[in-house]
Amino acid sequence: MTDTTATVQLPVDVTEIQRLLPHRYPFLLVDRVVELEPNKRVLAYKNVSINEPFFQGHFPGKPVMPGVLVIEALAQAGGLLTQLSSDPANPQTQTFFLVKVDNAKFSNMVVPGDKLELDVELKRRIRNMAQYVGIARVDGQQVACAEILCAAARD
Repeated sequence: MTDTTATVQLPVDVTEIQRLLPHRYPFLLVDRVVELEPNKRVLAYKNVSINEPFFQGHFPGKPVMPGVLVIEALAQAGGLLTQLSSDPANPQTQTFFLVKVDNAKFSNMVVPGDKLELDVELKRRIRNMAQYVGIARVDGQQVACAEILCAAARD
């Protein structure tokens, strides 16, 4: 894979993210990419708003972002790392699916008004799979972490 640092204009906004990922409202959980080391690491943001549909039932009167969605946001950031690291002349066209989560830990709640920082590192890429290590933070404090394995869909 080639180094695409010169070709990726940071920050990557939500319009470009929608071009790179198949997710859409209400399941697109990344708003912006602010740092990129191709094939190594990405830092992305999710701005958490009270208008998120999951807050209607999780939990009325005490809104908390579900932990599984924090993990999904980390996985989407990993997908962006893979997409943004691909050669622009030969872009990644496969859709990757989350197939395994290991060592997930939740250390604090994510609530409306938080800016969720998604720091994801590519641990390894083998054939049609990618393994990531992700840490989610709010105001520099870790709120969750996990090892994530994604695999490309079979045609």
